[in-house]
Amino acid sequence: MISFKSKKGLGRGLSSLIGEGKVASSTKANISDLTRNKYQPRKKFDEESLNELTESIKSRGIIQPIIVRNSNGDSKYEIIAGERRWLAAQKAGLHEVPIVVIEADDKKALEFGIVENVQRHDLNAIEEAEGYKKLIDEFSYDQDQVAKFIGKSRSHITNSLRLLSLPKEVLELIKESKISPGHAKILVGLENCSSITKKILSKKLSVRQTENLVRVYKTPSMKLANNKDPNIRLLEQNLAEKIGLDVEIKNKKNNKGTIIFSYKELDQLNRIIETIKKNY
Repeated sequence: MISFKSKKGLGRGLSSLIGEGKVASSTKANISDLTRNKYQPRKKFDEESLNELTESIKSRGIIQPIIVRNSNGDSKYEIIAGERRWLAAQKAGLHEVPIVVIEADDKKALEFGIVENVQRHDLNAIEEAEGYKKLIDEFSYDQDQVAKFIGKSRSHITNSLRLLSLPKEVLELIKESKISPGHAKILVGLENCSSITKKILSKKLSVRQTENLVRVYKTPSMKLANNKDPNIRLLEQNLAEKIGLDVEIKNKKNNKGTIIFSYKELDQLNRIIETIKKNY
């Protein structure tokens, strides 16, 4: 008998969803009889992880069956959960795979895809957000319902969806893991988002450095009220961008003064010291 164990930490596991959909049969099917789910939220599969699963299937076979529904297209079945296992089985040279056929509509197919991938932390931040948006736009969920269904906080869902407001080129960088979700959260709502992103990439800024850089842009500085020389303000901004810390230059009329670097932890202090040692 095939059993499905739900994992803790999610509002609803796969077993819960399967319980709501009638299981039509449990059997084996030719790999060519299966096709990917059009509602699969996951678009990219890590090649190294896929190769590891392929080797495991070669030695042990497929332990957990692929969940499918009957297809109206050219293929007999549409995969609801288990596309990664299906791809790895093809790489392993298998001709047949174990399947469980269930009755599921489009909404249920999307729910399966999201739950399976969120459980395994397989979605990148944008794929996750796009999955939530589909539940809202196409199946009339609200954010509270999505949060309850996934087992995440309402604020997690809200912050996830906000990422989709970023420019297309930034979304692609997140999908390709060139900038992290931590960076992305900082960029949301910034008018100069694209230019900040370029600085993150060119200077390899950490999330903390990016926060400090954005703070420099956002802070309505007292320096403006003090009628500070614009050349001095420009120097402060350039220095802040290079080191990722707040910088203040106090220049007197006799051109003597001080430069203040504000740091919040020992690592930041060490970075200042190392920069000075390296360049002077």
